[in-house]
Amino acid sequence: MAIETEAIEDFARAKRKAKFQGLLSALTWKNNELMSLYQVTSIIKPKSETYLGMRTIPVDRIIGSEGRYHDFSSAFYPKREQLKSRWVSVDSAVINDVVLPPISVYSLGGYYFVRDGNHRVSVAKAQGVEFIDAEVVELDTEIPLEPGITMKELRSKVVDYERNTFIAQYKPSYLPMGDIVFTTPGSYPEMVNHILVHKYYINQNIDHEISFEEAAKSWYENVYSPIVNEIRAEHLLAAFPGQSEGDMYMWLVRRWDEYKRENKNISAAEAVRKAGKEKGKGVFRRLERYMAYYIQRVSRG
Repeated sequence: MAIETEAIEDFARAKRKAKFQGLLSALTWKNNELMSLYQVTSIIKPKSETYLGMRTIPVDRIIGSEGRYHDFSSAFYPKREQLKSRWVSVDSAVINDVVLPPISVYSLGGYYFVRDGNHRVSVAKAQGVEFIDAEVVELDTEIPLEPGITMKELRSKVVDYERNTFIAQYKPSYLPMGDIVFTTPGSYPEMVNHILVHKYYINQNIDHEISFEEAAKSWYENVYSPIVNEIRAEHLLAAFPGQSEGDMYMWLVRRWDEYKRENKNISAAEAVRKAGKEKGKGVFRRLERYMAYYIQRVSRG
């Protein structure tokens, strides 16, 4: 009973730390969320995985979870009372010097995401344990991670990596890269695909194959720039706060493809105007709902 009481007190203490950490993070505008493996890999998109076997890993480099990321703070303290029974059981075993099975983790960018053993990690954090045994599967990535990173910061890192990779691979001194800016992961690889498709269609009508550089220049002059000019003419960026012209270009090309299913002869300019009107209607509908809600509140006094 004495050990169980001690474990219960440990849980209450750890839960208070989670609450305090949450308040402190709110005051300092820092992230207090444990990272979701699914959300991270959906952005990073690892190319391969390697089984590394049993390793002893630093507890302070465990920054996320595969499935229990809502249950613990970024420092792996328990946030929910429903975790108490299992957490106390694990902590009691640790106090009794019971050898627990190793946890299971994914290694990503030098940090770890728990597959199995979230409570064991949380107890280890609370007890000040520095290392823990783990079965490790490594996911391949060149994107740097660190504790407390937000999904917005991660997306920015991925975009920077993709832009730098594009510049290193294609050395695009022939493109005004200052005018081609994306903020969404995957956009620079998608841009390369747009250029290659443009290159393919040009090659259908000539007796020699043009280079990627020639295709990129033609794409910028005949595809990208005209669409961006239409975006400016329709003032579409005002309806998409935080988006760049490059982001709008990508969105409109996708919308243009959808419009072509209804009307295969629709031009880029027509697609931009149609998309702008649809966006405008969406803004108007949101304003309409807000006004209805406001009037309802006022009428109730």
